[in-house]
Amino acid sequence: MNRSSELPQFDLAWLRPSRIVLVGASNRAGSVGKVICDNLLAGRGSYVVQTVNPKPLGVAGAEHFTTLSDLPSGPGLAVLAIPTKAVAEAIGELGTKGIRLAIVISAGLGRTTEEGLAMLDAARASGIRLVGPNCLGIILPHHRLNASFALDMPAPGDLALLSQSGAIATAMLQWAKPRDVGFSAVVSVGDMAQTGMGELIRLFSEDRNTSAILLYLEGLTDTRGFVEAARAASRIKPVIALKAGRSRAAGRAALSHTGALAGSWDVYRAAFRETGIVTVDTLEDMFDAAHLLDRYPDGAGGRLAIVTNGGGAGILAVDAMAATGARLAELSSETMATLDRSLPPTWSRGNPVDVIGDADAARYRVAIDAVIADGGVDAVLVMNCPTGLIAPGEAAWVTAQSVKQARARGLTKPVFGCWLGDENYASAAAVLQAARIPVLANPADAVRAFGVLIQAERSGRVRPRHAKKAVSEGTLRAARALLKTVAADGRKILSEIEAKNLLRLFAIPVVETRHVGSVEEIDAACAGIDPPFALKIVSPDITHKSDHGGVALGLADAASVRRAAKAMHAHIGEIFPAARIEGFALQPMIARKTAHELFAGIATDETFGPVVLFGAGGTAIEVIADKAIGLPPVSSEQAREMIADTRISRVLGGYRHIPPADLEAIVEVLEALSRLCLALPEIAELDVNPLLADADGVISLDARVILA
Repeated sequence: MNRSSELPQFDLAWLRPSRIVLVGASNRAGSVGKVICDNLLAGRGSYVVQTVNPKPLGVAGAEHFTTLSDLPSGPGLAVLAIPTKAVAEAIGELGTKGIRLAIVISAGLGRTTEEGLAMLDAARASGIRLVGPNCLGIILPHHRLNASFALDMPAPGDLALLSQSGAIATAMLQWAKPRDVGFSAVVSVGDMAQTGMGELIRLFSEDRNTSAILLYLEGLTDTRGFVEAARAASRIKPVIALKAGRSRAAGRAALSHTGALAGSWDVYRAAFRETGIVTVDTLEDMFDAAHLLDRYPDGAGGRLAIVTNGGGAGILAVDAMAATGARLAELSSETMATLDRSLPPTWSRGNPVDVIGDADAARYRVAIDAVIADGGVDAVLVMNCPTGLIAPGEAAWVTAQSVKQARARGLTKPVFGCWLGDENYASAAAVLQAARIPVLANPADAVRAFGVLIQAERSGRVRPRHAKKAVSEGTLRAARALLKTVAADGRKILSEIEAKNLLRLFAIPVVETRHVGSVEEIDAACAGIDPPFALKIVSPDITHKSDHGGVALGLADAASVRRAAKAMHAHIGEIFPAARIEGFALQPMIARKTAHELFAGIATDETFGPVVLFGAGGTAIEVIADKAIGLPPVSSEQAREMIADTRISRVLGGYRHIPPADLEAIVEVLEALSRLCLALPEIAELDVNPLLADADGVISLDARVILA
């Protein structure tokens, strides 16, 4: 249950409190209350600190109260570091004193626990917004506020870090300090009992001190709010996410192929893509991305120039570019002429610009100046391999001078460095960082971090996309009547005939299929259908028919169908004696020699709800695992992107004698499935497999629908 709906939304003014109330302050060395108290007192010029503890503390610089009832009234921020059982009562009293924002450090207050529910009820009744519980706290460097038990106060900057892990937050702070990376805010969200990531993303998207938002995510509690906030924020500033817990837990066994293929991380990744969030894979990548975003929050185009004194290092950087969206910039004729005049004849004569291993500072300077000035270059990576021919740090110094002068001329494109070797890196880091030039230790890290800049620049172009068509009242009534009949029978799985009828209602092309109740009805059912035939068992207890001999193909005439039906009935009865057999599904074989077998469907994710899937189909669907996922409503633009994200899209475009498939027909199927899952939330899983697609359009040969 979401108990925050009656509370006021966050306001930026709340993050500039004039007083801080620390409930559970302590003077005992090593205690959480002592560390938070010391951190608060370090910035008390920006606010008043009031401590609450039944015992006198004798702490200089704070107003002390032995009970909350003695606390004066007025607005402010409360920090609670007290035993779990005392939290709800304390929040109730703080509400009477005018407090509207509280950080709950205390643990053991989950939303399903008695103490956690009491805390939420007290907050709702008091109109108090909660951050936490079980969190590190909040740090707001521009306000000199460290309401946490972290070791250090970071430098003021323009990165907001929102983390579900206090340990990850402190690791980021330790990493940032020697690199002079600053933060506008560090918020440890903890268990998110009341305030979720979406509300905080919205808050810092509006913060003028924040130019980029970093997320460390383990799970979400309010996916709709998160998606809406992230989509809006990413159009204003970069949002970068590191998602932990990517492996799929072996929870329930999915009954459909789409259910089996929709892994949790895949759905998160789809949500990030749809909202414009840039993803990184490791904590180190998050560090490196933060380093570059701190310097270049607007991101960068993908055309990269590389200046290096080592050809091998340049090749490693180029190899790493394939997965990032970066490409080598094509140097202009003017740039090439400048480099030809100033570099030795053995230089690489292209990009990467290899100034050769005996390069001195002057040679570096000429190369850097030339590529920075080139209008076809979006960003510059300067690399240095240690040699005995240039003093340690000299290449860094000349790089800093070149970049400084370029900035003075208005050339502000991103420049970043990669200095290989521990001693070489150490000699350069301070010089480059003082010039606000990010420096990394190896080519792959440098290029991956640049890839984040590219994605950040592109994410600002993400625009909301809406499905164009609505479901008619007639379609909705017919679909609900069909599902009501299934539910009245006590079934969760629609028969193949029912599933195909449902698809027809939503204008998804389906092969003509007839229900045959018994072998005696086969001759009549075959009449009017051109052979050859396909025959399938109809049973609510058998999901994957082809895996168990429940499908017969290429039957030449009615007699062949009768023989296949008798054999199939006997076989299924032997291996599944308890299965209910309700007859057979008869349909013509579809002869489309150049058609591709696809799948499309719906699955239900535990976090995000219904999702739409597309990919390569057939009996080996789960082995091939070629899929793309979209969050409904799926627009035509999203559907095309889903198709393009699959490996099978390469053949859908046509090759040799195979003409291109009708992509618009596939797009219409994905849009229809999106409408279907939003209109009928009682559907948990839906398979269309195979969905044949060729130049003449698409047709569904089989369908499976499972109710929640």
